[in-house]
Amino acid sequence: MLRYPCLILDHDDTVVQSETTINYPYFCYILDQFRPGQTITLEEYLHGCYHPGFAGMCREKYGFTDRELREEYKGWMEYVRTHIPAPYPGMDRIIRRQKEEGGMLFVVSHSGEENIKRDYMTHIGIEPDAIYGWDLPEHQRKPNSYPLEHIMTTYGFRKDQMLVVDDLKPAWQMATNVGVSVAFAAWSKETVPQIIEEMTALCDFTFHSPEKLEEFLFN
Repeated sequence: MLRYPCLILDHDDTVVQSETTINYPYFCYILDQFRPGQTITLEEYLHGCYHPGFAGMCREKYGFTDRELREEYKGWMEYVRTHIPAPYPGMDRIIRRQKEEGGMLFVVSHSGEENIKRDYMTHIGIEPDAIYGWDLPEHQRKPNSYPLEHIMTTYGFRKDQMLVVDDLKPAWQMATNVGVSVAFAAWSKETVPQIIEEMTALCDFTFHSPEKLEEFLFN
């Protein structure tokens, strides 16, 4: 019997290595286009995505309008169509085992459904059971609890059957709002000790490699 019949994964920097190789370089480009002369370091970008979250960072720190956020997303979608991030070694085994052993797998992410499906089919050969991504209205994206509530009501899972795996605080906020356990995907944040420390304190579980997560889920 699976420890968690319902596994809910983040995408960027949980399943695929995209933050430093795709998302950050593109944001540097778009920041130069929208706010010439302003710059952001990788550490500032990671902290901003951690809190207050990507959209919050764009609005609060750089004054992006809703129109600029839509233009940023449209340009980012074009960019990621030609830039495919590599998965973290071992995540493919977790996803396959979850499905092979009779569980369901969902993605709750700030990436778009189109590129999430592409990454899964490219690297793993299967699609998630459902995706709750950036395509949703903003009030239904994490940290809003809508994705988890929809999974519970649609697929009939209890809270204790569900586990969220993510590398950033919005997922913790989303999950704790409805009493679902959260595992911190620490393998993508080993260079940011402040995030490691806070997320380890907040989350129910912390795993420093996909292998450790796999052992926990299936052994």
